[in-house]
Amino acid sequence: MAILKIARMGHPVLWQKAAPVSDPGAPEIRRLVADMIETMEDAFGIGLAAPQVHVPLRLFVFRVPPGRASGEPDDGEIGNTVLINPEVEPVGDDIRVHWEGCLSIPGLRGAVPRPWRIRYRGVDCAGNLVAREASGLHAGVVQHELDHLDGILYPMRMRDFRLLGFTEELARYSADPPAPAAERA
Repeated sequence: MAILKIARMGHPVLWQKAAPVSDPGAPEIRRLVADMIETMEDAFGIGLAAPQVHVPLRLFVFRVPPGRASGEPDDGEIGNTVLINPEVEPVGDDIRVHWEGCLSIPGLRGAVPRPWRIRYRGVDCAGNLVAREASGLHAGVVQHELDHLDGILYPMRMRDFRLLGFTEELARYSADPPAPAAERA
């Protein structure tokens, strides 16, 4: 396995739509997934999409660490997971704003509105169906990584750029992000 170089915001690979994976079980895909998991762990990330490591294919890896789940019954700790050729759909109309960071935008965080609950599906390297409903962080990381496959970075989803800042400054001065304008009293 190997630690891969992570593309940073501004690199063209992050702006393009990724191509479908034709053979999820191909040795080069299995090797890529293993390297991506090692890279994600080395960078202390919770998700990593193939375009972030300069490979424009529709696959990503993710995890939900202990203590980071939403607390809903179907959303506990999730170990390292791969989704190849994923599809995501929102479940319900509940949109919530949460802080996001990105390994391709180091040192910054922003408040991003996303559906709280989603349904997703894809396959793993053995071609097995991976399908779940998710909420909270689990749903957020899946949506964030899917965005990478479509050439979207989280600042493109933000509604209020006052809520984009350097991680250290936000930790020093910020609390939770405010509710979206539609939810404010």
